[in-house]
Amino acid sequence: MTTSTLVPSPLLPSVTVSAVPAESTHTGTRVKHPRILSIAGSDPSGGAGIQADIKSISAHGGYAMAAITALTAQNTQGVVGIHVPPVSFLTSQLDAVAADITLDAVKIGMLGNAEVMKAVGDWLARVAPAVVVLDPVMIATSGDALVEDGTRQALLDLLRVTHLVTPNLPELAVLLNLPEATTWSVALEQGKALAAEHGVMVLVKGGHLPGAQCPDALVGPDGAVNEFEGARINTANTHGTGCSLSSAVATLQAQTGDWVESVRRAKLWLAGALEAAEELHVGSGAGPINHLHALWGSAAPADQTFSSELWADCAPQRAAIFDLDFIQELAAGTLHPSHFAYYLAQDAQYLTNYSRVLARASSLAPTEAEQKFWAGGAQNCIDVELGLHRDWLSQYPLESPQGPVTKHYVDHLQAVAFGGSYGEVVAAVLPCYWLYAEVGRVLHSEYLGFDGEHPYGTWLATYADEDFARATQQAISFTDAAARRGSPLERLKMREAFAYSAQYEVDFFAAPHLLVEGVAGALRD
Repeated sequence: MTTSTLVPSPLLPSVTVSAVPAESTHTGTRVKHPRILSIAGSDPSGGAGIQADIKSISAHGGYAMAAITALTAQNTQGVVGIHVPPVSFLTSQLDAVAADITLDAVKIGMLGNAEVMKAVGDWLARVAPAVVVLDPVMIATSGDALVEDGTRQALLDLLRVTHLVTPNLPELAVLLNLPEATTWSVALEQGKALAAEHGVMVLVKGGHLPGAQCPDALVGPDGAVNEFEGARINTANTHGTGCSLSSAVATLQAQTGDWVESVRRAKLWLAGALEAAEELHVGSGAGPINHLHALWGSAAPADQTFSSELWADCAPQRAAIFDLDFIQELAAGTLHPSHFAYYLAQDAQYLTNYSRVLARASSLAPTEAEQKFWAGGAQNCIDVELGLHRDWLSQYPLESPQGPVTKHYVDHLQAVAFGGSYGEVVAAVLPCYWLYAEVGRVLHSEYLGFDGEHPYGTWLATYADEDFARATQQAISFTDAAARRGSPLERLKMREAFAYSAQYEVDFFAAPHLLVEGVAGALRD
């Protein structure tokens, strides 16, 4: 039996994460700028193969190297010809690189024939790189075959020296000698079969399935599954997506040591590369993705552009908050005291940890004004907010340990605070200012129109605090400033940190009803 939890994904609705067995989780070397060797064919049109791998690796901060297995004559419309150099020369390329340069990861793409596959397998067995990702390239996006017939067993033999294999659905079917999956459930079963039979992790990719969704799943040898949801990007420019995704995963794995996180980030990046592909105008067939979309969008955002985009991105979370029973009942004065007491107890625990994260932001801040602001926020959490909570908790007493949502939110903030940049930290703490202020603005407005004595009136009145509104605007301003100073990659990570916190804000307001009622139901049972 595998366990699953639901965690937010910045551009996707959700990611279902199941425990990956320890024996199949290779941690890698965790290098900031990993040295990645791609062993693959060359694409003179630049969209796939070695050329795509170099762009993908570079886009993720890796140092890209290449050993060329085959030369192709191709463009966006199709493959015209393939030339496979002598295998002895490929081996010389591999040995020369390994003799001089530490390899943090190896990505394998087009190999062409069984002799090449055996040579690469023998070399991998000798060198034993920390991370090996195999993209079993057999058919180009155009539909042209890229390997000789009769190479299936040689490709399967490579799985013995591979950590992760990333077949598309036609390639998965060939590896298993089965018909191509036409549904996601069948694709998952095929992925599980390949993983179990060969003791390798399999990234099952749903891009060939019809429909508006484009799911992926990381499957372990014991059948443990990590599913990643995602909307299909409406573009014809998909040349080299498999090459690019596998190279991104290999690079990220060398940086993170976490296969689930590496796949999640790579999928997020690929979505952006597909969305920006129309900018390139390359060829008249299946064009390439925009590998360097983040770099080409490197101009610092002007004024409040970045925060405006964050606000637009979290529109679903804002709508979800106001649909919650907790918020609606709090506004109407019908909220049960047990739900309010649970919220107070969890918020008090959250603020204790939140103050430490604000203090961390202060220590990382590049200017005196920012240092003072975040330090003042941390002090305010302790002196004012927790004092206010203690007063209310005396009216609504509840002995409540830290709830699961509180723990996940705090863990997220602390992970960013002590592992991320200043920009990431301020982006992570911003939703607690901004979404809380928005909830306060709406609830206080409704409270002013309330007829009679509101049981939570004094609490709602605190939402209209002008000092907090000004502090929120200042936090937004500092976040914009951090985005302007940061690199494209840092801005991407800031968006990610903000998105996680925004979703946790929703979960935090939802928790009193879900958890208190769940405990009550368990006691009745």
